[in-house]
Amino acid sequence: MERDHAQRRPRADGQRTRGAILRAAASLATVDGLEGLSIGNLATAIGMSKSGLYAHFGTKQDLQLATVAEAERILTEEVITPALAAPAGLGQLAAVCEAFFSYVERRVFPGGCFFAATALEMGARPGPVKDRVAAIQADFTALLQTFAATAVERHELPAQEDPVQLAFELHAILLGADTKFVLHDDPTVMDLARRVVQRRLGLDHSDNA
Repeated sequence: MERDHAQRRPRADGQRTRGAILRAAASLATVDGLEGLSIGNLATAIGMSKSGLYAHFGTKQDLQLATVAEAERILTEEVITPALAAPAGLGQLAAVCEAFFSYVERRVFPGGCFFAATALEMGARPGPVKDRVAAIQADFTALLQTFAATAVERHELPAQEDPVQLAFELHAILLGADTKFVLHDDPTVMDLARRVVQRRLGLDHSDNA
C-alpha cells in the first residue's frame, strides 16, 4: 500500500509540473508566438533546466501541440463551460460572448485570446499545429452556430436569421474586441463590444426606453 502511494505521488507531481509548464508556455505563445516557443526560451522563462523540459517534451512540435491542448482546456474552462450552463439559445449566445470578453479583459493570457494570437501566425505554416488550431477555432464557430440555431428554433431570434452568418458576425466582433483591447490596452473597447453584441442580439432595449 505504501509503495503504491509512493509511486502515485511522483506521477501526480509530474503532472502538476507539466501543467505548470504548459500554462507558462501558453502565456508565452500569446506574446512570442508558437514559432517563438522553444525548449530553450521556455526553460529561461520558468527557471527550469532544458534537460528537465526535454523529459516532458521531446520536440518543439510536441511542445507546441501540448501548448495548444492546454490553451484549449483553458478556453473551455473560461468561456465554453460558463456558456453551456446558461439557458439554451439566446441566453447561451449572450453568455459565450460575455465569457469571452471577461476572459480577455482579465488577461487570462497576456497577449489576449490564445487562438486569436496564434491563428494568423500558424495559418501560413502547414502542419499538425496549424490543423489543430484551425480545428479548435472551427469548433468554437460551430458552437456559436448551434446556439444561434437554437435561438431561432425557440423564436428568440427572427425566423429569417441565418445562424451561420450570425456566428460569423459574433466571432468577428469577439476577435476585433480582443485585438483592439490588447493593442490599445483600453477597457472602453470591451464596453463598446458588449453594446454591439447586445444590439445585434436584440437585447439592447435603450431605443425603446
